[in-house]
Amino acid sequence: MAERSSRIEEAVAAVDDPQPERETIGGVAPVRPRPWVRSFRSALEVVQGRHVRLWIAVVLSTMLIGTVGYIVLFGWDLADASYMTVITMTTVGFREVRDLVNMPERIWTMLLAVGGVGIIYGSIGIVAEAVIAEATSGRREARRMAEAVEALHGHYILCGYGRVGSTVARELVHAGQQLVVIDILAESLDRAGHDGHLVVQGDATSDDTLRLAGIERARGLVTSIDSDANNVYVTLSARALNANLFVVGRANAEGAAAKLAQAGADRVVSPYTMAGRRMAELAIRPRVADFIDAALSHGDLRFSMEELEIAAGGPLDGKTVAELRDDGIFTLAIVHGGTDYEPNPPPDRVLVAGESLVVSGSTERLKELRERA
Repeated sequence: MAERSSRIEEAVAAVDDPQPERETIGGVAPVRPRPWVRSFRSALEVVQGRHVRLWIAVVLSTMLIGTVGYIVLFGWDLADASYMTVITMTTVGFREVRDLVNMPERIWTMLLAVGGVGIIYGSIGIVAEAVIAEATSGRREARRMAEAVEALHGHYILCGYGRVGSTVARELVHAGQQLVVIDILAESLDRAGHDGHLVVQGDATSDDTLRLAGIERARGLVTSIDSDANNVYVTLSARALNANLFVVGRANAEGAAAKLAQAGADRVVSPYTMAGRRMAELAIRPRVADFIDAALSHGDLRFSMEELEIAAGGPLDGKTVAELRDDGIFTLAIVHGGTDYEPNPPPDRVLVAGESLVVSGSTERLKELRERA
C-alpha cells in the first residue's frame, strides 16, 4: 500500500513540472477511488498549501489576540473572553456574555467583528483559488489517472501512439481489453486521452515508466514505437520486470525482427512486410482473405474465430473435439507450446490442460464458451 501511494504521489507531483519528463500521468480516468479517500487527500493537499497555512495562522492569531485583549484590557476570565471572541469573529449574533457598557470594550469588539468578516471573505477567496489552481494544473486528473492505472490487473500496455499504435489500441478495446498507453510526446497522449485511454507520459525504455503503467500486473505489452532500438530496449526492460508478460514488438528495418526475438519478444510484426503479404493474399486468394478478415473483425457478424486456453479442471479440460462440434464449435487447430500446431484434429481427440485452441463458430456460442473457459 505504501509503495502504491508513493507511485501515485510521484506521478501527481510530476504534473507540476513543465518539462515533459518521464513519470507523468494525465488524462481521463474511468475508475475512481473511494469518495472518502479522494476527499481526504484533496483536503490534505489544500491544507498543505503555503497560502492556506498563512490563512490558518491569521485566524488563530486573531482569535488569540482577541481573547488576550478581553482578559488583559478588561479583566474578563478565559472562558468568557474566548467565547466572546469566537461569536464576534464568526458574526453568529448570539447574546453577549457581558454587557458592553464602556466604549473601549465596544471598540475592541467592533475591531474583532471587522476582522472576522475579512477572514470570512478571505476564506472564500482562498478556497476558490485553491480549487481553480488544482483544476488548471491537472493535478486532480493526474491523481485520478494514477489511481485508475494502479487498479488495473491483467491489462495491456501499448508503447507508442502513432498510426500503428492507435490502430492496435482500437482493436484491443474492441476485443474488450483494458490498456494503458505510454508515449513521450504530449500531442500523442492528448489524442490517446481523447480516445478514452489511460495514459502514462514518459520514456517507455525506463523501468520507472513501465512500473507506473503497471507492468508487474499486466497481461501483455505491445511496443509500436517507430524506432527499432527503442522497441528492443522496451522489450528487454519489460521482460526483466515481468517474465510472464506476452510481448509483441514492431520491427521497422530488415534484421530488427531477430533482435526483438532475442530481446524476449513473443511475436514480432513488421508493418511493411505484413502489408505486402496482405496485398499479395488479396490478389491471389481474395475470398479467403476476406473470410478471415470478417471472422476476426468486431462487426455485427454471425460467425467468428477465437483463441482459447484450456485450463486445468476447466470446462474444456477432458472434452473431445466431437463434443465441441456437437455444441456448435469447430476446432481448426490445437496449439502446443505456442508454436506447434495440430490442424484439423480428429473427433476423438481429447483436449488437455495447457493446450490452446483455434476455433470457429457462431458469435453467440463463442462468447458463451469464452466466458465459461
